[in-house]
Amino acid sequence: MKRSGSGGFTLIELMIAVAIVGILAAVALPSYRDYLLRGRLADATNSLSAMRARMEQFYQDNRTYVGGPCATSSTAKEFVLVCDGTAPAVAPTATTFTVRASGSASTAGFVYSIDQAGFLRTTVSSDWGGGTYAGCWVTRRGETC
Repeated sequence: MKRSGSGGFTLIELMIAVAIVGILAAVALPSYRDYLLRGRLADATNSLSAMRARMEQFYQDNRTYVGGPCATSSTAKEFVLVCDGTAPAVAPTATTFTVRASGSASTAGFVYSIDQAGFLRTTVSSDWGGGTYAGCWVTRRGETC
């Protein structure tokens, strides 16, 4: 007896294909989310570097950081940039400043900062392990200073 060649897929073959696609998605999706987040974190670090350069240029021209470019807050996509002085001051002083970028939306929990001496600090979201790191900007999961 001859079998007719129907040319279709069996249910088992379809289930195997669905399982393979599910496994690939489970592996790829978290990596893709991290990839997108790392791109957003670069917005903060680039903006902080640019703000520090503008503050230094202002200092060269005026011999003070008071009233400089970060006298008001600004935004860098999902980050809000704010200037502080060193504690207990709430604004830049004549000789010190700290620019801080605080994340919102998908970057909530990330805070980056830089001061007049170029000292970097990072507070990482609990999704990435949490913690505060001094001396660098953490932009990858599991990275430390």
